[in-house]
Amino acid sequence: MTHAIRIHEQGGPEVLRWEEVEIGDPGPGEVRLRQTAVGLNFLDIYHRSGAYKLPELPTALGMEAAGVVEAVGAGVTDLKPGDRVAYAGYKPGAYAEARIMPAARLVPLPDSIDDQHAAAMMLQGMTAEYLIRRTFEVKPGQTVLFHAIAGGVGLIACQWLKQIGATVIGTAGSDEKAELARAHGCDHVVVYSRENFVERVKEVTGGAGVPVVYDSVGKDTWEGSLDCLQPRGLMVSFGASSGTPADFSINDLQFKGSLYATRPTLLHYVASRDDLLASANALFAAVDKGLKVEINQTFALKDTAEAHKALVARKTTGSTVLLP
Repeated sequence: MTHAIRIHEQGGPEVLRWEEVEIGDPGPGEVRLRQTAVGLNFLDIYHRSGAYKLPELPTALGMEAAGVVEAVGAGVTDLKPGDRVAYAGYKPGAYAEARIMPAARLVPLPDSIDDQHAAAMMLQGMTAEYLIRRTFEVKPGQTVLFHAIAGGVGLIACQWLKQIGATVIGTAGSDEKAELARAHGCDHVVVYSRENFVERVKEVTGGAGVPVVYDSVGKDTWEGSLDCLQPRGLMVSFGASSGTPADFSINDLQFKGSLYATRPTLLHYVASRDDLLASANALFAAVDKGLKVEINQTFALKDTAEAHKALVARKTTGSTVLLP
């Protein structure tokens, strides 16, 4: 028997339960993974709360982890017991001491990346990868707006954007978070609790606006984000920490400058193994070039409820790791 954090119903942090589970042996094409570190993401909050419906209950939560292969099923030839691997972008279930996984969804880890940093970077790092390299391919010299720049995805994206040669305007909720963003290369930080980010974007860009806005905040920033875009700019809404934006008319995009809008998710950008490996390897290469993943909080896996409370209260910065 092993343990996992599971929910039997969606709701607040109190629905998270530390339970014994039986996982058995891996079947054809599968691997049994002993997990050494688990990543915490706002997506987990959506799954727990009911903002995103889950296909079945009870279920473990969590979307990324790192660990060591314990056993492989029939037909698995590219992994063996003892291999270090990580994953993100598969169905929920990472909040566990051990797990059965499809071998095709696991990424071998280079020696230069330890398990905790792998668990902290896979979902957030591959999210940053597809956002700035594929949803909108940021070019050297461009200026972009990235909300929640002091969060896990934000800090990774900021550093990566600087590697590309872009100018980064970021928003943050406090002076402490603003300072953290500056330390990671953010060129212009707007503390949105006292500053108007639309005005600052216009000021920085000489009134032109930006070609792309990356927004994981949602309701509180939606209208302002559209107003920051230059004509034919792209609004990338990849989260909703403040709630889902209110319904809007498609005509708004016309009147504000023939804008584009998209609501992407990592699952669709790493659906094939080739895309998964390409995204992960691009992330590992960025780390080799100096991108740092900041683990600023750790919690015992059995204390996941406390980690959820801290994340929702915006008391965390950088990445948070749960330790089985």
